Amino acid sequence: MSKFTVESEMAGSIWKILVEIGGRVTEGDTLMIIEAMKMEIPVVANESGRVLEILVKEGDQVSDGDAVVVLDV
Repeated sequence: MSKFTVESEMAGSIWKILVEIGGRVTEGDTLMIIEAMKMEIPVVANESGRVLEILVKEGDQVSDGDAVVVLDV
């Protein structure tokens, strides 16, 4: 098992989480949507794997580079 952490690429608010713990994702899948400056910014999986942890909840504020999801790749 190898862990891979997905990070936010922009500061903003977590608007919608689209994955669940235990769910499988493919590289390029949208994991969640960040709302920033009236724009919706997707957070995508950089690796394929299974969701181990979701480190934020809807409404949380995140900064650029904050860890948001941990994948088992």
